[in-house]
Amino acid sequence: MGLEAAVEAAAEFLNKAVKPVIVGGPKLRVAKACKAFAELADASGYAMAVMPSAKGLVPEQHPHFIGTYWGAVSTAFCAEIVESADAYLFAGPIYNDYSSVGYSLLLKKEKAIIVQPERVVIGNGPAFGCVLMKDFLRALAKRLNHNNTAYENYHRIFVPDGHPLKSAPKEPLRVNVLFQHIQKMISSETAVIAETGDSWFNCQKLKLPTGCGYEFQMQYGSIGWSVGATLGYAQAVPEKRVIACIGDGSFQVTAQDVSTMLRCGQKTIIFLINNGGYTIEVEIHDGPYNVIKNWNYTALVDAIHNGEGKCWTAKVFCEEELIGAIETATGAKKDCLCFIEVIVHKDDTSKELLEWGSRVSAANSRPPNPQ
Repeated sequence: MGLEAAVEAAAEFLNKAVKPVIVGGPKLRVAKACKAFAELADASGYAMAVMPSAKGLVPEQHPHFIGTYWGAVSTAFCAEIVESADAYLFAGPIYNDYSSVGYSLLLKKEKAIIVQPERVVIGNGPAFGCVLMKDFLRALAKRLNHNNTAYENYHRIFVPDGHPLKSAPKEPLRVNVLFQHIQKMISSETAVIAETGDSWFNCQKLKLPTGCGYEFQMQYGSIGWSVGATLGYAQAVPEKRVIACIGDGSFQVTAQDVSTMLRCGQKTIIFLINNGGYTIEVEIHDGPYNVIKNWNYTALVDAIHNGEGKCWTAKVFCEEELIGAIETATGAKKDCLCFIEVIVHKDDTSKELLEWGSRVSAANSRPPNPQ
C-alpha cells in the first residue's frame, strides 16, 4: 500500500510538469536500482543526468543522457536543463560540500522528488517510508506519461565539445591532450579509476562506452584512495584492463600497493600525473604544505618490481612520447603492469577544478552558523 501511494503521488507530481528531468545518484548502487533507473529513463523520455559520484551507474550511451549534473562545473548545457526544469526526480543522491560545489546548486525542494533506497519524499511533503527504490522506480515507469520536452530543449542548445589546441612538435604535454588519448583507450574491456584531485574533473569528462567500469571517491575526498582501489578492482575483475589516473601527491600516500599489484600479476595501466604538488588543495586553500618532494616515480616502481613479475615503466614529456607509451602499453606490454609517468606543468588544471576549488573554498571558509 505504501508503494502504491508513493507511486500515485509521484506520478501525479511528474505528469503535470512541463519539462521534468531525472538525475541518478550514488545510492543507486546500494539500492541495486541501476537497471530500474534505466527502465524509468526509457519509459519516461525525460532528459537524464547523473551526479558526479554516480558516474558509471547510469548508461551514458542512453539517447536521452545529457551529462553530469554538478552545479557550476556540470557538463556543458546539463545544469541549465536540470535547474530550469519544473520538476526533477533525484534517485539516491548524496548532497555534500563537494557534490554541491560549495552548496551552490540552484535546486528548489518544492520541485524535487528525492528517492532514497527505502524512502521517497515528494516536494515539501508527503514522505513515504518502507518503499524500496528499485520497486518504486519500476512501478513509476509504468505510470508516467512520455515527455521528452527537457531533452528536446537540451538538443536545441547543445553545441559539441571543442578540441584541445594541436600540440607543436615536442611541446610540453598538456593535461587536456593526455585525456584526449585516454578517451581513445577506454572500451567495454576497460575500467577507469579516478583519483581525488584534478583527475576527478578530467575523468568525469570521459564519455564511457557501454560496459566500461568507473570508480571514484567523492564522499570523503580521500587523497591516495585510488592506489588501493585500483589493486582491489583489478583483482576482482581480472578480465578488464584497469586504467588509473593518479596525481603525484596522492600516489605518495599509498605507493606501496603497487607491490601487491605486481605480486598478483595485475596488468593495470597507471598514469601518474606529475605536476609537483597537491593541486586540488592549492585551489581550495594554498600553503607551503601543498608542495611535495618530487620522486623519481618510475625508478621507485622499478625498485618495487625488482625483476620479479611483469612490469614496464615510462616517463613522458610530450604528446609524441605519450602516443608511443600508450602503443607499447596496449600492444607489446599488454600483459604487464604499465606505469606511465606524465610530466605536466604545475598550473595545468581543468577549468572545472578552478571553478570548483574557488566555490568550495568560499563555502569552507565562511563563518560558522550561529547556534
